[in-house]
Amino acid sequence: MTSTLAAGLVVLALCACQPMPSPGSLDAYLPPGDRLSAGISPASRALQDHYGRLQQGYLARGLLRVDGGGPDATFTRRQLVDNFMRIAFFEEFTNVGDRIISRRTETHLHRWESPIRMQVHFGTSVPQEIRKRDQEFIAGLAQRLSALTGVPITLTSRRANFHVFVVNEDERRAMGPALRAIHSGIEASAVSTVLGIRRPTLCLVYAAEGSVKGAYAKAVAVVRAEHPMLLRQSCYHEELAQGLGLPNDSPRARPSIFNDDEEFAFLTAQDELLLRMLYDRRLRPGMTAAEGRPIVERIALELLGGEV
Repeated sequence: MTSTLAAGLVVLALCACQPMPSPGSLDAYLPPGDRLSAGISPASRALQDHYGRLQQGYLARGLLRVDGGGPDATFTRRQLVDNFMRIAFFEEFTNVGDRIISRRTETHLHRWESPIRMQVHFGTSVPQEIRKRDQEFIAGLAQRLSALTGVPITLTSRRANFHVFVVNEDERRAMGPALRAIHSGIEASAVSTVLGIRRPTLCLVYAAEGSVKGAYAKAVAVVRAEHPMLLRQSCYHEELAQGLGLPNDSPRARPSIFNDDEEFAFLTAQDELLLRMLYDRRLRPGMTAAEGRPIVERIALELLGGEV
């Protein structure tokens, strides 16, 4: 569920292969407490209905699991190594001129080397009840990610370097000035991607390097406020984790949220290991895949022992 742009700027988009939502009353699976304000535009209301049905369809098919994997979703040391190499050292998208195109490209290792100060921005369309619930959810997730990576991650209301926007369709389309204020050097292609995302894209994140190659200095995640609760929470898990330096998706990664099949909504046991590996001090930002593989092999052996 990831993609990449250019050296120094990585765009990670959660692109769902969406089946047609089944007809029926939205009231059956989108409770009143999980709806946006009454004054939203017809376009935003239509998206809210669509994503409510989409989540219901996923759940009916046994997707969006929150169990982290299980006996039916085991993985070996070899699979862990291969998945890390595919997810950490490759990007799904690249920047060509003023456009972002789908092209799998090898990249260097990215991660944060400085503390993360995370700020959550809610659009005016998001009711206070949802804001409070989601703020608490993100705070708990930030603590979990900090424990896995060793990077201090705190929520703040000022001087943030990782911004999370929860906005509806109209608010997202008006985000250009906010994006440029956060990151004055942002490329036009990144701005146009955020403003112009289409319905299949559930959420996205982009991260920018600072003065050190491979070391992130800024990140912005955008989550559609029209999503029902579990889809929003799934976006928080994926975009915050990808914003830490795992920019690619792989259909072979299972159990994992770094996969376009939507089987898992929350971080899995394998995803936690991928994050621990990424922030092992034996790896360095800017390292190539060839430089990193022998180290990744050793780390995986230590984590999983001799199980091939």
